[in-house]
Amino acid sequence: MAEITELSAAETGRRIESGALDAREATEAYLSAIDAHADASRIYTRVRTDEARREAAAAAGRAKSGLRRGPLDGVPISWKDLFDFSGEITESGSAMLKGRTPEVDAVVVANAKRAGLVALGKTHQTELAFSGLGVNPVTATPPNRFDAALAPGGSSSGAAASVVFGLAAAGIGSDTGGSVRIPAAWNSLVGLKTTHGLLSDRGLVPLCARFDTTGPLCRTVEDSALLLEAMGGGSAPDLSGATLKGARFAVLETVALDADCRDAPRAAFETAVDALSRAGAKVERVEAPEVAAALPLSPVVFTGEAWAEWGETIEEKGDLMFAPVRDRFRSGATITAASYIRDWRRLERIRSEWAKRMAAFDAVLIPSAPLLPPNVEGLLADAEFFAQENLLTLRNTRIANLLGLCALTLPTATPACGIMLMGRPYGEAHLCRFGAAAAPVVAG
Repeated sequence: MAEITELSAAETGRRIESGALDAREATEAYLSAIDAHADASRIYTRVRTDEARREAAAAAGRAKSGLRRGPLDGVPISWKDLFDFSGEITESGSAMLKGRTPEVDAVVVANAKRAGLVALGKTHQTELAFSGLGVNPVTATPPNRFDAALAPGGSSSGAAASVVFGLAAAGIGSDTGGSVRIPAAWNSLVGLKTTHGLLSDRGLVPLCARFDTTGPLCRTVEDSALLLEAMGGGSAPDLSGATLKGARFAVLETVALDADCRDAPRAAFETAVDALSRAGAKVERVEAPEVAAALPLSPVVFTGEAWAEWGETIEEKGDLMFAPVRDRFRSGATITAASYIRDWRRLERIRSEWAKRMAAFDAVLIPSAPLLPPNVEGLLADAEFFAQENLLTLRNTRIANLLGLCALTLPTATPACGIMLMGRPYGEAHLCRFGAAAAPVVAG
């Protein structure tokens, strides 16, 4: 049992393909692990036991007939609770949405089902996906891999926990300002933020539609690439022969490594960068004023849209929310249409300037998060501390969202510290190849 639940998604698929593993056996291993885990109810909002068994039986039949639909046919995964499943409750971590039951699958869910993936269940998250800490006292706060007293990272907190505790082969989350990459980094997983628009957002409970993206949290870069393909992101790149020889990386000095980047993440990042250099990558340190110009636009372009999406609901039912998250939404109430449009025009110009500056580089490197996961009780006890740590948590990841990039976080040798590779818009295939080459190097 334990061996199955420790496999990567890709290796699980290969064993199903070879006949060494039956999809039903894989699913039963995960269902048993979920049933036995003391914190399963803090990780999963709902386990789809009967549905998962039916999906696994169908996958086993296809494998026996030589009709597998792809490399992940029969592989059991989890889904964040903001992806619509037809006829199944989807509440996006919010008591305001209690009982919400969509009639149609999200497009990425439908695509994954067609690829044969088994959906084990829905995972807990931050309320409406609007916090990077992963703390949700309204529904549940999943445990951190390294210390149950620490924040798990969010908003795709349960997605990360489902993987690191052996309760899913991979987890699917969303990333609006860092919600895939923070929980991946703080739990030493691989996390892929896709380019906005690459995957359909139809059937996702929205936060900020102009920034919302879907992405996997998993054990390997190969898993990321295969899951991206399964959800409709084009053909998975061939990662064989991936190398760092001749790769040209930029270390971003602007903002991402400022003084408030704390000692452990900074040291882990610098060690990883040195390892990449020794492995043959060319690394250059660069300043980028575009980043300093883009970040101050966040309160308008993110929070303004989030309030436009949820303001009326919050004014009606906001007493059901965790106050620090509710207050963050309400900070968007005074943003005008004129300022929103003006700042988006500024952001579009900044994106163009960034693309020109970084055109010669294969990826831009920064610490995935400038801090280690904080203590949950401390966050719950002090709203000001919660707000301060949340903003710092999302500072580095938000760079890629603002600039419209794809980005990949890889675990380093230091627990809960990731290194992020930011690529070009729609450059996921190239980013995954560099990530596959970099992953064993930066892991130490």
